[in-house]
Amino acid sequence: MADQKKSASLPTEEALVELINKSGKALSRRELARSFKLATLERRALGAMLESLAEAGRIRRGRNRRYMATDHLPSVSVLEVSGLDDDGDVILRPTDQRFEKAPPRIRVSTRGLKGPAPGIGDKVLARLEQKRGGYLAHIIKRLEQRPSNIIGVYRQHPDSGIVEPADRRLKTNFMVNSRETGGAADGELVECETVPGREHGLPLARVIARFGDSSDPSSIVPTLIAKHEIPKTFPAQAIRQAEQADPASMDGRDDLRLISFVTIDDESARDFDDAVWAERNDDDDGWHLMVAIADVASYVRPDDALDKVAQERGNSVYFPTTVIPMLPEEISNGWCSLVPNEDRPCLAVDIWIDDKGQKTRHQFRRGMMRSAGRLTYNQVQNLRDGIVEDDTPSLPDDLITNLYGAFEALNYARHGRGVIDLDLPERKINVGQDGTISGVDVRIRLDSHRLIEEFMILANVCAAETLEAAKMPCMYRIHDDPAPDRTVALRKFLKTVGLDLGGGQAVRPRHFAQLLQKAKGRPDFMGIQDAILRCQSQAVYSPGNVGHFGLALRRYAHFTSPIRRYSDLLVHRALILGLNLGDDGLADEDDDDFPKIADHISMTERRAMAAERDAFDRLATIYLADKVGAEFNARITGVERFGLFAELIDIGASGLIPVSALEGGYYRFDMDRRGLFIDGSNTGYKLGQFIKVRLKEANVATGGLLIEPAEQMSKKNNATKPRHRRKNAQNKNPRTKRRR
Repeated sequence: MADQKKSASLPTEEALVELINKSGKALSRRELARSFKLATLERRALGAMLESLAEAGRIRRGRNRRYMATDHLPSVSVLEVSGLDDDGDVILRPTDQRFEKAPPRIRVSTRGLKGPAPGIGDKVLARLEQKRGGYLAHIIKRLEQRPSNIIGVYRQHPDSGIVEPADRRLKTNFMVNSRETGGAADGELVECETVPGREHGLPLARVIARFGDSSDPSSIVPTLIAKHEIPKTFPAQAIRQAEQADPASMDGRDDLRLISFVTIDDESARDFDDAVWAERNDDDDGWHLMVAIADVASYVRPDDALDKVAQERGNSVYFPTTVIPMLPEEISNGWCSLVPNEDRPCLAVDIWIDDKGQKTRHQFRRGMMRSAGRLTYNQVQNLRDGIVEDDTPSLPDDLITNLYGAFEALNYARHGRGVIDLDLPERKINVGQDGTISGVDVRIRLDSHRLIEEFMILANVCAAETLEAAKMPCMYRIHDDPAPDRTVALRKFLKTVGLDLGGGQAVRPRHFAQLLQKAKGRPDFMGIQDAILRCQSQAVYSPGNVGHFGLALRRYAHFTSPIRRYSDLLVHRALILGLNLGDDGLADEDDDDFPKIADHISMTERRAMAAERDAFDRLATIYLADKVGAEFNARITGVERFGLFAELIDIGASGLIPVSALEGGYYRFDMDRRGLFIDGSNTGYKLGQFIKVRLKEANVATGGLLIEPAEQMSKKNNATKPRHRRKNAQNKNPRTKRRR
């Protein structure tokens, strides 16, 4: 293929592989040529590219000269060490994202291996040999090596110590020499670095940090900061810059201090970066609303010390007991926090909408504002309901009425767009001052929450539209269409429960919204909602726009939280430059870095989400540790061949029910019905089903719960048989059809 002269219009190999992977079906050369709008003469070169990719194992040939995604790894692949098995041998996984959700089993061949075996986090180039049940990797060379640090619980033994890893991917314990325990006590959470060599079959490690007793909630956050490699200290130069900050000048700013802006946040909020106001616009038969956002760009300039640390962190990380902020407290809780009755610089947008929530025009301006009051969501809802609490600030009589009037118009437009509204409860672990966990609260979603959400979404849309019109770089918040293979899988599942997803090949957000509406009130609604959620793509940041599928918006960018998200700060700077609002906007060369920054802040967002989820899991496990044997109401949220995942409804924590804990017969996994069913019957467990479970184990080290059904199934208790069975006795996955 090297001597093939490519036309300028030929796709790259990456684009070709991406299209085939996303298609979910086998494609002919003609279909691929049509997709890339290739001329007839270019199809021969396309054929050569396809054959080369097939030879390399990146795609595979199907019947009738068609090409499809490969479920096999290329013979030479880049792999990463993801963990250790029960014998302490390394487990590899592909770096190719196609295998992220279901990585094949890859073992390392020790034949010809020079030096110590690769450690966790190392990347290697390896030649793969297919073996039964997976692959055998022959390492060609190490590509990247990083310290293999382990977080876990230290257990004291007579002559040494053992560390039980907190990472569930690590299937083996680590031996710690008695001279390298760092003074750790039995039951403490520790950080270790791995040591070359082995003793008694276990890999070796030394303790390098101690975080406190594993049953103490205060030890959880430091542990997770280390595990997820979240920066927690600010460089001295950044601290100095924050401490030396002064009040912003009025130069070039509109005076907005007489407008009765209010901030609306949770009771626990400590930084306030957005404020809202609205009035009736009788001339246009609609509403004039304003969203004012803290002007962080006036304090954090491109490439200064604060900018570098903000970009590195990407976002703030919120734990139940503390916050790891993106910016030092002097900025995040000080000069850039819209506290009541204090002058604060802002970047504001005036927006005019009609009574159906359609935007008629908008305008950005830089201003100086003064918040008239700090309100909580509960206070706003109470004011709407005519309840005035003693600590409610004094506000104009019609402000709350106007805010809700504008919200109702926006909400009308939201339903008209067909937004995918998933009812996902938020939970909060209550940790007292003394470190004890008193329980878990479910956050009740009020209209006041939805009001702020709609105002912020509209401001974000205005930012994206303005930057696009000004031909300025924009850090879009994109949410791509669902992958075709996921949509196909969802349709198969819906068919088994008597529902259908409209839209055919061109499924749009409104089709999901209509499906949710049809499913409301059904006993299996939560399972249907879970299946819809799993069908969606992940939202990310990108300088290229593909729209936001979930919100049914063509253009969308994050503008409203520059205190805690670096993406929003970039959008502010681009607006300042594009609208000539000051000399502290985006630098001319900054847009060249947008693709790299987008990848980085998308990663830091995923990192923060994983750390926050870990914190909830571990704190919930501590809370449940003395409740082993208790029974809970639960809902099945995941079904795999090896078992079920169920969420304890009152707690929000998830536990695993291994298939070995299911009695009554031999259970088979049914992908289409998303369930495990007793062989030869419709009796079993499926996604969304409510069951009662018993807690068997609460592992504080991993944050994992092991549970079992409190009432077991029995095949003889349900005489319903499949309407059709395959005649082939060797088939190991007989299909069953739902009885109508």
